[in-house]
Amino acid sequence: MPKISLVVCVSKERDLLERLLLHAKDCFDDLVVVHDGVENDESFNQELSRKDQVFEKNWESPSIISLKSPNTPPTKIARDYYKLDRDSPIPTGYNLKVDPPIVGSIHELVINNGGRFFEGPRCFQQEPHWPFAWHKAKFDWILRLDADEYPDEALKQWLINFRESPVAPLQLSGYTCIWPLWDGHQQTIRNWPDQRFFLFNKIRVRFFAMAEQTPIPKFKTRPINLSLTHAPKRKSYGLRNVLFRKQAYVWRTVIAKSLFKQTAEFPSWNWNRAAWPADWERIRSRPFKEAIFRLVMLSLQQAKTLWKKEKKINLSATTSGAINHFLFSIEHGLRRLFCIVN
Repeated sequence: MPKISLVVCVSKERDLLERLLLHAKDCFDDLVVVHDGVENDESFNQELSRKDQVFEKNWESPSIISLKSPNTPPTKIARDYYKLDRDSPIPTGYNLKVDPPIVGSIHELVINNGGRFFEGPRCFQQEPHWPFAWHKAKFDWILRLDADEYPDEALKQWLINFRESPVAPLQLSGYTCIWPLWDGHQQTIRNWPDQRFFLFNKIRVRFFAMAEQTPIPKFKTRPINLSLTHAPKRKSYGLRNVLFRKQAYVWRTVIAKSLFKQTAEFPSWNWNRAAWPADWERIRSRPFKEAIFRLVMLSLQQAKTLWKKEKKINLSATTSGAINHFLFSIEHGLRRLFCIVN
């Protein structure tokens, strides 16, 4: 029977993580939670931690190498974590919390749910922590959920059935599901988008930890017509999210800066190639042309798929992603034009 490791990367999101764990009960066999930065200033007890775990040579604590402001990931955590044995010494920048948890902390919540709680350097994004988290996961099948997501009842039952199946699927990288749009209170479009890569075999994917990059399957994926609820405290889509949300500007700036680097300068997983994926390379080589192309073509493509699924068009939903791509492509182009790398 296939066993599942639930991997979640969080930052001060205890209430959302608690909701996720409640809805995902019985869906996983192992829980790994990585916190972006130390949860509490006094939370790292180096003396106690060193008694119960082994760190690699020249190890540095999460707080030492944390970023002071949003930027590309710290170079000290840039390595291919796929090449590390799961029981190898803890890599620099990370710490397994072994001291008694503070009441009301995320650490306490994770321990109470039978999981392991790690702290990593502050990166202002979750992608840089995925390779380390997958490295520490006990099992090959990874349930990749964000703190503001949770499986609906049908998907929960599917996951339970998957864990009880006699044989794990072969030559399959993983599964995609529906990821309905959310208006801050309820789902507004129920059957679209439908390409959320939520469950995968970590041996059958590759990844480098850039913002908005997702795991790349090495084999085919299988869609299932079930929903993963994405329920943040705000609307999950739309022009306001793209144009007026501060975090959107932060992510676009980080993406624009990241495209000046090489993929080997990021934390990675099973990543043995120097070349950028084609979608990113087109922005690197022709940012302004690609910005226009994506603004038009992504909008049309999204409108087509939404019409196919729902027989309706939502202008805000179908254009917001394209506008986001347009904006970070333009920003990278301007930085390249005026030689503004950092």
